[in-house]
Amino acid sequence: MSSDRFLRQSFLGPDSEERISRCTVGVVGLGGGGSHIIQQLAHIGFQRYVVYDNDLVEESNLNRLVGARSIDVPAEAQKLHIAKMMIYGLQARARVRGFACKWQENPEPLRECQIVFGCVDSYQGRQELEIACRRYLMHYIDIGMDVHGNERPVIGGQVILSSPGGLCMSCMGFLTDEKLAEEAARYGNAGSRPQVIWPNGVLASTAVGLAVDLLTNWTRRNRTYAYLTYDGNEATVRESATIRNLRSTICPHFSPREVGDPVLVKL
Repeated sequence: MSSDRFLRQSFLGPDSEERISRCTVGVVGLGGGGSHIIQQLAHIGFQRYVVYDNDLVEESNLNRLVGARSIDVPAEAQKLHIAKMMIYGLQARARVRGFACKWQENPEPLRECQIVFGCVDSYQGRQELEIACRRYLMHYIDIGMDVHGNERPVIGGQVILSSPGGLCMSCMGFLTDEKLAEEAARYGNAGSRPQVIWPNGVLASTAVGLAVDLLTNWTRRNRTYAYLTYDGNEATVRESATIRNLRSTICPHFSPREVGDPVLVKL
């Protein structure tokens, strides 16, 4: 029986509370975007988490890191700790598996997830996460934002859903060989990127909405992919023109046979 706490979410469906509470979600990166996602997932009722981040709270994080306080800087608090406190503060019985490392250093727990949120900075990082999610039949939701220009700054960002059987980020034109090569060429010399809290909030909210729809299908859209672009100057979120112009919805980059542990597949 649904509790009064989630009564105003009843439009999601009669069994939505159970579906949400039983889903295991992964969040890779607990900074500006990831902290928003964690907070919203906990409010909605998610109970099972696998989260990764090896960074400490710094002074420069306080303009966007949800849950962080000024005292966390001298205390050298982990972003992982901040995320856990937000979850437990809203969901006392939650199960949180947190790892203060890169997910590649301990990928096994990620396999428990049904949905993984990627809040990483690099194209290569996104590609690696998507490959892992495809192999283990997990939905991958990517968010990212950037600010371009100084005299006339332009805020842009994206939210992308990549699900097994649907289009991948390469199909959707987000990941390209050119972008990966350019990033590799300037590795270690990218510098710090401008970040503020409100674009991260918009992108995180959109990403969480996609995740809830995957679980409950309350919109009846049955999504297997999505590519939404954010224009922070115009305050709009729209479907990418790339998606509208696609001629095929069949992904040629990932074979349905390339799933699971490669060793087990050979057996």
